[in-house]
Amino acid sequence: MWENNVRKIVPYTPGEQPKNPDKIKLNTNENPYPPSPRVMEILKSFDYNDLKLYPDTDSKVLADELSKYYKISPEQIFIGVGSDDVLSIAFLTFFNSEKPVFFPDITYSFYDVWADVYRIPYEQKPLTDDFKINPEDYKKENGGIIFPNPNAPTGVEESIEMIEDIIKSNPDSVVIIDEAYVDFGGKSCLSLIDKYENLLVVQTFSKSRSMAGIRIGYAMGSKKLIKYMNDVKFSINSYTMNSITQVCGAEAVKDVEYFKETTAKIISTREYSKKRLKELGFVFEDSMSNFIFASHTKYKAEDIFRDLKSRNIFVRYWNKPRINNYLRITIGTDEEMNKLFSALEDIFAGYNN
Repeated sequence: MWENNVRKIVPYTPGEQPKNPDKIKLNTNENPYPPSPRVMEILKSFDYNDLKLYPDTDSKVLADELSKYYKISPEQIFIGVGSDDVLSIAFLTFFNSEKPVFFPDITYSFYDVWADVYRIPYEQKPLTDDFKINPEDYKKENGGIIFPNPNAPTGVEESIEMIEDIIKSNPDSVVIIDEAYVDFGGKSCLSLIDKYENLLVVQTFSKSRSMAGIRIGYAMGSKKLIKYMNDVKFSINSYTMNSITQVCGAEAVKDVEYFKETTAKIISTREYSKKRLKELGFVFEDSMSNFIFASHTKYKAEDIFRDLKSRNIFVRYWNKPRINNYLRITIGTDEEMNKLFSALEDIFAGYNN
C-alpha cells in the first residue's frame, strides 16, 4: 500500500490564531506594535511590475543592510523565510552524524519535529528546576547542539560565558544558538562567531521588528558555515524570499530609532507586568524575552487558560510534563496587559466564591 512509504510525523502545533476582532492575543509572542513606518512606505511605493521577475537569490539588499548593522561581512549572513526556515536548513545541513543532536527537554517544540522529519537522532537534556542548562550535559559525544537563548518558552537567559564553554568543548560539532528573543534585553553570542568557526547564531524579524507576517529570518556565522547552508538552500529552492520582503527587511534594519523605541516599550511593559503578576500570586523565573512563563501558587494553569479564553484573552498553555502548570504570556501593550490583569483579578475572585 502506498501509505507504507509515507513519512509520518507528529507536526509542530502553532499557537491558536483566533479570528474574533475584539481578542487580546497574548499567545504567540508577536509584537503588539506595527512595523517601522519605512516598511509601510515601501509597501505603498513598491513597483509591482517587478513581481514578474524572479527575486534576487542572494537577497543582497537585505544582506547588505544586516552587514552594516552588525558590522560583519555579507558572506557571514544566511537569509531565509523566517527563522524556522533558517533553522530547518541548518538541521539539514549540519546534523548529519549518526550521533545524537543535543537540545533541552523544555525548549522550542519545533526542534524534535525537524529531527524526526530529517531522521536525525537526538537527546533532550533536562533543564534544572529553575530552567537552566547544565553545561556538563553538553560535553559528551554528540552530532550537534542547539538551544534558544533566551529560552523559549521559559524566557530564561544563559550567560555568554557558559555558552562559550559549551562551544569550546565541542570543536567537532556545530553549535546553534537560537536568538529569536535576544533583542528584548538579552546578550547575543554574535561576538563569538569570528572566534569559533562552528558557531551559528540565528535571529528573526518576527518578534522585535514586528514582521511575523512577512517572514524574515537570518543566521550569522563563519563564511564556511554560511556557504554550506547556501549550497543546501540553492539545491532545494533558490528563490525563497520575494522581492518585496527583501526591500521591506532592509528598510526595517535602517530604522534603528524605531526599533529601539518599540523594544524599549516592550521591556518596560514586561517589567511592570512582572510586578503585577507577582501581586496576583504568580511565580516565575526572570524573563529576558517578550513573554513571561508563569505558574500560579494556588490555581491550575489549565483552568486560568480556559477562563481567560472565555473572555477572549488568549495566552499559551501546554499539557506537557514539567510545564503543564505554566502559562506563557506574551507582552502586549500597556492597555492589553491591564485588561489581562483585570480579568485575572475577576477570575480569581470567582474561584474564591
